Amino acid sequence: MSGRKKRALVKVDEVVDFFGNILMEKPYLPLLIPLILILWAIEKWFFSFSNWVLLVLAVWATVQYCNYQRRMVVEDLNKKWKRVVLSTSPITPLEHCEWLNKLLMEIWSNFMNPKLSLRFQSIVEKRLKHRKSRLIEKVELLEFSLGSTPPSLGLHGTRWVTSGDQRVMRLGFDWDTTDISIMLLAKVAKPFGTAKIVINSLHIKGDLLLMPILDGKAILYSFISTPEVRITVAFGSGGSQSLPATELPGVSSWLVKLLTDTLAKTMVEPRRQCFSLPAVDLRKKAVGGIIYVTVISASKLSSSSSRGSPSRRQSSLDIDGLQEHFEDKDLQTFVEVELGELTRRTDVRPGSSPRWDSTFNMVLHDNTGIVRFHLYKRTPGSVKYDYLASCEIKMRYDTDDSTTFWAIGRDFGVVARHSEFCGKEVEMVLPFEGVNAGELAIRLVVKEWQFSGGSLSFNNFRVSSQPSLNGSSNFQSNTGRKINVTVVEGKDLITKDKSGKCNPYVKLQYGKVNQKTKTAHSFNPTWNQKFEFDEIGGGEYLKIKCYSEELFGDDSIGSARISLEGLAEGLLRDVWVPLEKVNSGELRIQIEAVSINDYEGSRGSAYRENGWIELVLIEARDLVAADLRGTSDPYVRVQYGNLKKRTKVMYRTLNPQWHQTLEFPDDGSTLELHVKDHNALLPTSSIGDCVVEYQRLPPNEMADKWIPLQGVKRGEIHVQVTRKVPELEKRHSLDHESSLTKAHQISSQMKQMMIKLQTSIEDSNLEGISTPLSELETLQDMQEEYMVQLETEQMLLLNKIKELGQEIFNSSPSLSRRSSGS
Repeated sequence: MSGRKKRALVKVDEVVDFFGNILMEKPYLPLLIPLILILWAIEKWFFSFSNWVLLVLAVWATVQYCNYQRRMVVEDLNKKWKRVVLSTSPITPLEHCEWLNKLLMEIWSNFMNPKLSLRFQSIVEKRLKHRKSRLIEKVELLEFSLGSTPPSLGLHGTRWVTSGDQRVMRLGFDWDTTDISIMLLAKVAKPFGTAKIVINSLHIKGDLLLMPILDGKAILYSFISTPEVRITVAFGSGGSQSLPATELPGVSSWLVKLLTDTLAKTMVEPRRQCFSLPAVDLRKKAVGGIIYVTVISASKLSSSSSRGSPSRRQSSLDIDGLQEHFEDKDLQTFVEVELGELTRRTDVRPGSSPRWDSTFNMVLHDNTGIVRFHLYKRTPGSVKYDYLASCEIKMRYDTDDSTTFWAIGRDFGVVARHSEFCGKEVEMVLPFEGVNAGELAIRLVVKEWQFSGGSLSFNNFRVSSQPSLNGSSNFQSNTGRKINVTVVEGKDLITKDKSGKCNPYVKLQYGKVNQKTKTAHSFNPTWNQKFEFDEIGGGEYLKIKCYSEELFGDDSIGSARISLEGLAEGLLRDVWVPLEKVNSGELRIQIEAVSINDYEGSRGSAYRENGWIELVLIEARDLVAADLRGTSDPYVRVQYGNLKKRTKVMYRTLNPQWHQTLEFPDDGSTLELHVKDHNALLPTSSIGDCVVEYQRLPPNEMADKWIPLQGVKRGEIHVQVTRKVPELEKRHSLDHESSLTKAHQISSQMKQMMIKLQTSIEDSNLEGISTPLSELETLQDMQEEYMVQLETEQMLLLNKIKELGQEIFNSSPSLSRRSSGS
């Protein structure tokens, strides 16, 4: 029954629509009603029309209904054909975008402007650090706002263009705003001093291209050509003072050039930027990552076709659809991989289709990066390399923990890949840019992403046994923490010495603090030296520089930097860091963040429980001669953390004997020995260094060692080292007696200072008041220190009483029976 009712309702609706269309197309139809009444009257009173009137009406209604059905079919076919044309036509009709600009006006001030201002601010700050005018020594961004006027899009319309399989939208971009506010504080060369640079108007005009990729997961955007750029700049020395632009010549043109070059190098065809459209936003900011880049192989290479000219040895013939490729067997090529300042090279391979299968560990210091591949040709019998071609891949972290890769394809098309999680392999075949032949096969794997908020995105993927570079956890901005950095070892270091020797050492810089390791003598050195830094907020990098010690000046053999954002307290990060600005070399670094409270507590517990380090410097043998007479005047300078001590000087000998005992509180610091040659007038010279390992020694057991000296050709030193840990009870009684005595002394001294202070106040002696006040502050600090010591002793005493009570309880049978009976 319900089905019949629905069918009946459908028919009624169709009838209503039918008559409605008839009334719209035939407005004179209502006049037929009185005409029908007149005819009915004639038919009733004069003569009959009933035999043929109904037939005429039926025929007329049938014709009208058929016309209606035909029009509906035509409209439906037109709609379908329009959709087909839009999806298959290479160029769609021009469409106006007034609605888009109206929408942009509504959402710009409260939504688009804050987001874009924050995003572009970080980009501008990075650019200003690397690109400065000669007139400007230092520049800092104080304020950044894009104002309340949005850009205008598609003022002359927009259209879709199809190129191969890629759909491209082309629309005009015109941004002319006078309420932009960008303020820079610049330290200008003399005689100008410090000045404020204010950008208060901006004009950018060009044509944009928008390309959806990865089934709508991201959009690539770029300008067709370099846009027209104009800015207005005002200068001032602060406050409301404003000076004309002529006061600082060249700065306005420098800013225009900086903006134009940035646009030309990053988002003018074929260079494209990516805007991702992830389904999920995890609200994490990526600050770095690790990526493994594998150069697999190349194809269709030749020394001349790579430069765009025809080759005699290599050519492509297309006959009846068959393509033939001739091999260039004399061609020898290699690929240089570049990511920022980090470069690595493959081996040299022969032929037009070489295969390398070389994997490199690369470090990314941002949420985006460009991996460039440069192809070089090696001439046989020559050390010269000729540049042939290049290509590049851009990558970007997406807020759903995925990664987008994109590159320029054949005929300026797009090659794009998407990695949903870290560890997923992505393979891409790229044409070399600007040439008619040659392709490069690449494999990319993102090992992990590091985030400023303290998390880490990775999986169980492993390419080698090298651990992660970046840490994770809650980053404390300022900061109350210590950073412990241990330089463990290195591998595959290079040398610039003609003799082929390598004497590497490492310099660490964090903020304004610099540290240096000892000098090793190997291409795969081992240092195991630990350094301590105070943590600095603001994303400060740990800068690493590796040198090779030479006779006439040290050679740089690489550098690196590590982001210390997101380090977890108590979690040791063991990392292999590839060296930049060289083609080989990695350093193993261990990094640990410790809070100051835990740090001081560990040091305090070391003083109370670990005791002290007893070092006996006995003798040395076979030292190098530092004097012209073939001898030395050796002594030893011992450094333990911030403490420094030294032995006596033994004159004119290469086998000195000291037999001196030195003691240090055991706080876990590195125990370093520096053997020096004493000179009365000239500066002392080093005749060897070494590190005494004591951390793993059992308590109260002496280790007797002969340790070879580093940094020299020969020499050994004989030491005895012991970790002294006294018995708790003896130390407690001695400390208790001394602390009580000192507490009484402090109390009596404070009473005397109070009397002096009261006398000075009564005598109105203002100068005499400062002395007892400062002494009172010192005594108060000493009193607080001994109060803490007394509280510790009280706790130890109560624990001891509790232990004695438990022993008495266990040894007494009657007490045990009572407790069991109750």
